[in-house]
Amino acid sequence: MVVTMFSQLSLDLLLSDDSPTPDTSPDAAFGHAADVLSGKWTTLIIRALLEGTKRYSQLQSTLVGISPKILTARLRMLEAEGVITRKVYATVPPKTEYRLTELGRELEVVIDAMMQFGVQFAETRTGQSH
Repeated sequence: MVVTMFSQLSLDLLLSDDSPTPDTSPDAAFGHAADVLSGKWTTLIIRALLEGTKRYSQLQSTLVGISPKILTARLRMLEAEGVITRKVYATVPPKTEYRLTELGRELEVVIDAMMQFGVQFAETRTGQSH
């Protein structure tokens, strides 16, 4: 069921290299997704990039409270996982832009579901109904 959150295109992208076939059982698939989405800031970075390409400084100002060390680490991890791409321009000062890959855009449905859950959860906690 969890695997169906990602389109066939996403699965093809994940399986396109010559590495061994990954375990796509429901438990393993959920674990893979949880590994990519782990940490408070990771989902917020993805949400920000769903709006479009952002420079490092734009991400930092959007994500109030994130340290430069954490932002850099999360961006590197997301790039290594194939969720985002980084483009560096040879300018002075250097300009770096980040954007979601096709695989990263597949996370929009997950981020939307998390936001909907957050609204419902907040309403439940305050005694309001949806």
